[in-house]
Amino acid sequence: MTSAHFQACARFFRAEAVLCVSVLLALVSTAAVPPSSAYLAYIDWDTLSLLFSLMAVMKGFQRAGLFVFFGGCLLRKTSTSRQMLMVLVFLPFFCSMVITNDVSLITFVPFGLIVLRMAAQERLAVPLVILQTLAANLGSMLTPMGNPQNLYLYGKSGISFGELCGYMLPYVLLSGVLLTALILMHRPVAIPEISLDVPMNSPRLLALSTLGFVICLLGIFKLVSPTAIAAVILIFLLLTDRALLREIDYSLLGTFLALFIFIGNLGAVAGFQNLLSSLLDGHVELVAVLTSQVISNVPAALLLSGFTTQWKPLIVGCNLGGLGTLIASMASLISYKMVAREYPGQGGRYLLWFTLSNLILLFILLAVSCWL
Repeated sequence: MTSAHFQACARFFRAEAVLCVSVLLALVSTAAVPPSSAYLAYIDWDTLSLLFSLMAVMKGFQRAGLFVFFGGCLLRKTSTSRQMLMVLVFLPFFCSMVITNDVSLITFVPFGLIVLRMAAQERLAVPLVILQTLAANLGSMLTPMGNPQNLYLYGKSGISFGELCGYMLPYVLLSGVLLTALILMHRPVAIPEISLDVPMNSPRLLALSTLGFVICLLGIFKLVSPTAIAAVILIFLLLTDRALLREIDYSLLGTFLALFIFIGNLGAVAGFQNLLSSLLDGHVELVAVLTSQVISNVPAALLLSGFTTQWKPLIVGCNLGGLGTLIASMASLISYKMVAREYPGQGGRYLLWFTLSNLILLFILLAVSCWL
């Protein structure tokens, strides 16, 4: 292998560390359970299908400029830095309930940094991005399509849409209050009127994306087969918009696929199955939170779901587990990379305040969970 090849591999590993580790774990697990047709039964095809479909639809909404358009409309009504923060933080909070936490951050973190420059408030860059990241992770807890672990656990558990929302609603409401309190800690400063010219890019794309989202909802509500929905969206994009098809995050789909194989193989090893089941007995939520701090909450959800049927504490634990370390929720890495790129000297400060604020909110929400 040449030096150029080695450097390319190193860059790919840094960019796709979770995917690479997941594939490595899947490969190692084949030593315990040799490859066979049984591997196909490990894979939750419905989750993969819905994840693919939702990512395609959200890419369409992004391209159409829908989310930034709404943000621009709201910002025209702000006159202080505090009001501006409220808008920029609660946009990802509410949008993540529908468009997933990572899409919210990809959309609204760059948007927020542009707005700060226009308002001459770049001093707020680090606290804004931290608050936006918290908001996206916390708001996404409410619905199955809010984040990948919810989508998977929703399908795996067989619970209803309303049940999952009911599990997480108290935590999301309290999270909204806590985010508001954090914003109110910032002194309001008068800012110039912000005028953003953000028209919709394509009414046709917006209409098609809306139709696609409605079709995805039929799959989420278990009225139509998710694999059939994915097939329709795939064929449509192959015929009409291959560029959008190339923008989908296939590394996330690959991570899910590899983890399904790894976890399926572990489940076939009786000793490991007994060990993990005993650890989870009566401590599902806490184990989910702690596991998420090390391997992030999506792999934690996939791993632990094979060894417990206590769905409520597992769903709560994997969602709250997205708070804490930078890798507890992989969506948080999106924000960190943007801050490190735009403000190279602020990386250390960002990590310090990000970790501190995450741990504070995690402890508060865990304390509340003891009463629920």
